[in-house]
Amino acid sequence: MNPPNSKLHLADLHTGLTFDTSGIVVTESQIVAFAGISGDFYELHMDDVYAREQGFSGRVAHGLLGLALVDGLKNRAEIRIAAIATLEWQYSFLGAVYVGDRIFARITVLDTRPTKDPQRGVARLNFDVINQHGEVVQRGLNTLLVHV
Repeated sequence: MNPPNSKLHLADLHTGLTFDTSGIVVTESQIVAFAGISGDFYELHMDDVYAREQGFSGRVAHGLLGLALVDGLKNRAEIRIAAIATLEWQYSFLGAVYVGDRIFARITVLDTRPTKDPQRGVARLNFDVINQHGEVVQRGLNTLLVHV
């Protein structure tokens, strides 16, 4: 394993490598700020009464806010990848994320491959976003361009 705070390069990654990020509590201010940034003021995110009328236990965080939060957690995780850029996200929203939920990501390396550029490779990562109840609320595939 690399020293603390070092980044794993393509050669360090192997199929099945799994690690958890730290967690983050989703706050009302994050939801409001995300609505302002994205322009998504849909009632499900902004109106507790409306959300309850739709069968939820309260306001639901934007799905893309959850993705953004766990991508940030990935970039601050104890195990970090020497990524150059994100190439792709494929993502599913499996359950609601509410104000006060604590989420983290369990990240698993699916595969890696070289590119035509000998200094770069591609890594595909599975993300399971898990709440404080142990429920997978989001799942995604993140493809990264990585230093070899």
